[in-house]
Amino acid sequence: MMARDVALTRGKLLAAARAEFIAHGIAGSRVDRIAASAGVNKERIYGHFGSKEKLFQAAIAEAMGELAALVSPQDGSLPAFVGRIVDFHRRDPSFLRLLMWEALHYGAEPQDVTHSRQEWYTRQVQQLADSTGRSTSEAGLLLLSLIGLGAWPTAVPFTTFLDAPADDDGTWEEQLRAFIVDFVERATRE
Repeated sequence: MMARDVALTRGKLLAAARAEFIAHGIAGSRVDRIAASAGVNKERIYGHFGSKEKLFQAAIAEAMGELAALVSPQDGSLPAFVGRIVDFHRRDPSFLRLLMWEALHYGAEPQDVTHSRQEWYTRQVQQLADSTGRSTSEAGLLLLSLIGLGAWPTAVPFTTFLDAPADDDGTWEEQLRAFIVDFVERATRE
């Protein structure tokens, strides 16, 4: 019973923290609002996570786990991979928001990149190297480029609609996705 209560409290805190961090970033988020939203004493934040920054890192790690479960270049098809990136971020832009807040707060050096997060990127680079015959160095650059192509329309959505037709019937996002997937297909064809 005690372990279940601890896990439940931790889950409530993470959910409340994610919402707070997505809305306000690290600096603008308040532990009292997170605790109130979770329905627990704010001391539970420190008991479970140690600090607001460590709570933020736990929120990033949880979101990274969701990404890792759904997005991977496992089948070797780079166009399909970038399509999954586009779809993942369009469905839920919260992970991108967390990453942007992290970049704004910490700059180029995140304070606590978890082992699982680094492991995911290393695994993706190796899968890309294996499936494309590229070196791991080149595969790393390719991964970064594919993530950029797939995530940018959601990360900075107003830029994608600068050229959107005024009478868009909702197909503009689908046209953009199809273009990105086709672009990757043509650009990576050997």
